[in-house]
Amino acid sequence: MGGGAPAVIAGVFIGISLDGFIAREDGAIDWLTAAGDPTTGEGEDYGYQAFFDSVDALVMGRNTYELVLGFGGAWPYGKKPIIVLTTRSLEIPERIADTVETMSGPPEEVVRRLEERGMERLYIDGGRTIQAFLAAGLIQRMIISRLPILIGTGIPLFGPVPADIRLRHVDTRTYAGGIVQSEYEVIG
Repeated sequence: MGGGAPAVIAGVFIGISLDGFIAREDGAIDWLTAAGDPTTGEGEDYGYQAFFDSVDALVMGRNTYELVLGFGGAWPYGKKPIIVLTTRSLEIPERIADTVETMSGPPEEVVRRLEERGMERLYIDGGRTIQAFLAAGLIQRMIISRLPILIGTGIPLFGPVPADIRLRHVDTRTYAGGIVQSEYEVIG
């Protein structure tokens, strides 16, 4: 990827509780859907569809994949390529086998492999996956929707980082239901 701007642009679009959690300790997101999940497209869109349409593929962790698969119903990602990061065997139902694949390796390797396949814009999802890509300096854009709920404890969006990560505030939008959505550019 050499000097200058990276060829692959990776972004995050995620909802969190006001106290910074993406899920309860057991992985449950009941509070998120009850408050109006900005990533599901139900009710107000919160800009999710435009963001989703702008990416070539979605890279998510295994836990996120299994959570979404457990929702039942229609696969929410249509024909968009989904890369599930895992080192273990993964069951992929036949109905989505043409769009879902597994991959393993450090974030830099995953990005390199996807770039070789012509994927230039990636949506990164899942707590540990976001943390790993952010720590590796591979995320350029984050859209974080803070929902007006405190859950007290859970899985945090952010974890330890190897060094300070500077962000530039791009925009903040508020919605009638109390969701406050902020967009940031990662500058280093």
